[in-house]
Amino acid sequence: MEKHIRGKVYVLGDHIDTDQIIPAAHLVYSLSDPEESRQYGRFALSGVPPEAAGLPQGNIPFVPEGQFESPFSIIIAGENFGCGSSREHAPFALQKAGVRAVVAQSYARIFYRNAVDGGFVIPLESEERLVERLETGEWVMLDLKRHILVRERTGEEFPLKSPGDVLPIIEAGGLFPYARKTGLISTGS
Repeated sequence: MEKHIRGKVYVLGDHIDTDQIIPAAHLVYSLSDPEESRQYGRFALSGVPPEAAGLPQGNIPFVPEGQFESPFSIIIAGENFGCGSSREHAPFALQKAGVRAVVAQSYARIFYRNAVDGGFVIPLESEERLVERLETGEWVMLDLKRHILVRERTGEEFPLKSPGDVLPIIEAGGLFPYARKTGLISTGS
């Protein structure tokens, strides 16, 4: 896995739930059909209330109208990101939209597990509250080896908690591909 991820950030507030990440009305598309699954990217974060989108600047669309991918590859969020129902569609939708990592102050356990188990996005936790420190559209670099987020404009570094052993699971494409790759389960005949 790459040790550095560079991208523009999209800043959200606290308690962004799975229905805001991918509203239930958009759960009608196939996850396995490549053409249909693009729709999940199109509707990613479409349920976020305008006052919480792109904080602190106001309503900034995550995915431009008529597009399937976002110009933002890193999400910065507050507390309890991914709360709500246990749908795996939420981290899948973010991945389809082009998100590589989410840096939150804390996660709902089910979102965190779904993100890792499916190999969808890297869930990182910040040591401090970043939603008031960064602005939507800023370029940052995530250094996964040193566990820091670097604001490119100023060189300022923000410490992240160690992701532990989840990176190899995400790199393999999820829990089952990782288990097969490492010999934890049989690859079959």
